[in-house]
Amino acid sequence: MKILFQSRTTLLSVPGGDTTQVQHTAEALTRLGCAVDISLDLTPDVSDYDLVHLFNLSRPQEVYVQALNAKRAGKKVALSTIHVSYDEFESRARGGIAGLIARSTSDAAREYLKVGGRAVKNREWSLGVLHLLCRGYRNLQKKTLELVDMLLPNSHSELKRVVSDFPCARTVSSSVIPNGVDRSLFGGSTENAPYSREYKDCVLCVARIEGLKNQLNLVRAARRLPWTFVFVGQPAPNHFSYYRRLRAESPSNVVFLGKVAHEQLAPLYRAAKVHALVSWMETTGLSSLEAGACSCNLVITDKGDQREYFGNDAFYCNPESVDSIGDALIRAYQAPKTDVLRKRILANFTWETAASRTLEAYQSLLSG
Repeated sequence: MKILFQSRTTLLSVPGGDTTQVQHTAEALTRLGCAVDISLDLTPDVSDYDLVHLFNLSRPQEVYVQALNAKRAGKKVALSTIHVSYDEFESRARGGIAGLIARSTSDAAREYLKVGGRAVKNREWSLGVLHLLCRGYRNLQKKTLELVDMLLPNSHSELKRVVSDFPCARTVSSSVIPNGVDRSLFGGSTENAPYSREYKDCVLCVARIEGLKNQLNLVRAARRLPWTFVFVGQPAPNHFSYYRRLRAESPSNVVFLGKVAHEQLAPLYRAAKVHALVSWMETTGLSSLEAGACSCNLVITDKGDQREYFGNDAFYCNPESVDSIGDALIRAYQAPKTDVLRKRILANFTWETAASRTLEAYQSLLSG
């Protein structure tokens, strides 16, 4: 089977969770005997492919044009929705002029304005951006869903959110594909590896630095606690003022490591006692999965789809409340490390599992 993966044009230049999902799913499918190419173009030649697999409904300015291109060529189209809602963050936590605008507009209007802003500031002009500016953000998402043949959300709760926001999705077949971890990187022991002594029993946070990930409230919680807090990640484009504020409010027990290569994260996860990802919204929280696979105790947000992955094996917090974050950190730090979550993740949430289920979905789609 020959498959073309397509996603946002900034997939590699501004990496995120979808970048990891695309790359690792492609690699795992290749090990299953598929031929997988990745294209960030809007209208590539798809004639040689059995189907086209798109990623990220939150970027309709790209996936709509990519879906239209595939359907015009007579190809089946699958879509990993990665459908998130930033409404709480935008209306309650975003600061500055953008926050004032966010609190006076709808979710769809905010996303519309952000696309226009990126087009001007980051020069992200394309045919898809013109479609979005002419048709509207939500309408272009709806048009995209009307084009695709199968939805591949990362959880049942994400699928419910898609159907709730877009009733037209009820008629599209679907298959839930869990996100995963790289067993070869995070499934083994990394004792006596780099970081194992310097940051032993730290509180770790691996995430792109931006308001949505809520590192600022995590730093504020760190002020009241005695442990070392280690942040891994770079500021997202257009979030450098947030990063400067984060550094300015950080106490002496906070360390910023910047970008760390993905293959070097396992020793950090192993060294840490707790991994904290207190975002305003997460569909999965890939770094939480990776940390859990390395036996970290997890502090995670109660917003989004994470309970479907972590159940009762994590410590949940309200991202808006520094007290809630601090309380969850204390409970997680005082709890002993166990292998319960690690074993469950390695049994159910690996890229091999994701690829196997994805291949089954492809076979179902192509067989009609």
